[in-house]
Amino acid sequence: MEYHLEDLPVGTKLRSARRVTVTRDRLLAFAEEFDPQPAHLGDEQAAASHFGVLCASGWHTAAISMRLMVETMPVPGGGIGAGIEALNWLRPVLPGDSLGIEVEVLDSRASRSRPDKGIVRFRMTTLNQDEQPVQVLTAHVLVPRRQGDA
Repeated sequence: MEYHLEDLPVGTKLRSARRVTVTRDRLLAFAEEFDPQPAHLGDEQAAASHFGVLCASGWHTAAISMRLMVETMPVPGGGIGAGIEALNWLRPVLPGDSLGIEVEVLDSRASRSRPDKGIVRFRMTTLNQDEQPVQVLTAHVLVPRRQGDA
């Protein structure tokens, strides 16, 4: 199913059908390329970091969450990001953690300037295997309206 504005009223909750396990190798590869900070580069460096253990970059968590978002709430032609209100990392993601998401629609309205589109404000919570939140994103996305509803 692809979601249009009319399919996403306030209060809608969606959960990802699958989870993504953060492997040590992918964690290290992501950090090496995109976020080469001590907590993400190896056990020795991580031991001396704020976290004290090897953990994923928050940007790695965000990228995994984005992938799950696209799978969980597909939009015809792809959603268009219209702004981020907040992105909070709540606890470290460790090698072996399995991530899933829950999306809740906070606001949903027709666009004033683009009558064929709508704006959905949502909160996406990324959860680990213990259902503990590791990241919370509140953002806006531009989605199409059904033809004839504009």
